[in-house]
Amino acid sequence: MITVVTNGCFDCLHAGHVHMLAFARSQGDQLIVAVNSDDSVRRLKGDSRPINCAEDRVAVLKACRHVDKVVLFNEDTPAELYSLLRPDVLVKGGDYAGQKLAGSEFCGKVVLAPKFVSNSTTTIAEKIKELE
Repeated sequence: MITVVTNGCFDCLHAGHVHMLAFARSQGDQLIVAVNSDDSVRRLKGDSRPINCAEDRVAVLKACRHVDKVVLFNEDTPAELYSLLRPDVLVKGGDYAGQKLAGSEFCGKVVLAPKFVSNSTTTIAEKIKELE
């Protein structure tokens, strides 16, 4: 069985996320999504994030047909989790090209998903703020 992992905040799930998750799932037999905890998101994105709490973000991801398992992690990166899981494939979005990916040394190979032009969570949050 080929195990694929990806990770992120997945704060406001959007089409870019869905395309990346579908691509990730196509790379193996099961897809595990590692999700930053609320504290981890705050450290990475600032006090105004996350927009959605971890429980809600996990529930939405679990409802996606491409996702087999969801795991929360509290660290700033999933490296420790990947050291335990030892997945066959790590998938990240194409915008990570040329970057060292945390925990990649514990994964069989790294595959970058084709870039899909979509709103980011930050862009969505800014649009909502403009409506206020």
